[in-house]
Amino acid sequence: MTRPSPLSPDQVLERLETLPGWAFSDGALRREFVFPDFADAFAFMTRVALAAEKLDHHPDWANAWNRVTVALATHDAGGVTDLDFRLAGVMQRLMKKTE
Repeated sequence: MTRPSPLSPDQVLERLETLPGWAFSDGALRREFVFPDFADAFAFMTRVALAAEKLDHHPDWANAWNRVTVALATHDAGGVTDLDFRLAGVMQRLMKKTE
């Protein structure tokens, strides 16, 4: 499979307008998700992991009790790509299902 090319900072900022709660810093899309408890945070991570595997694109993330912090960048492309926006969109949809 051909890997995507990195987007320019202007392209990233333009597309970021469609992702509430996300920011672009240090070369990655970033967001913190907050849940009622650890079980909900972990369930979210499990659902995202299944989607990430299908995309063959895996997030840099961490979990601390009810919080999941995410940084998305396509390392082999050297920046943010369409894959990062696709995975961020999946996360947005999954988060709405838990609200």
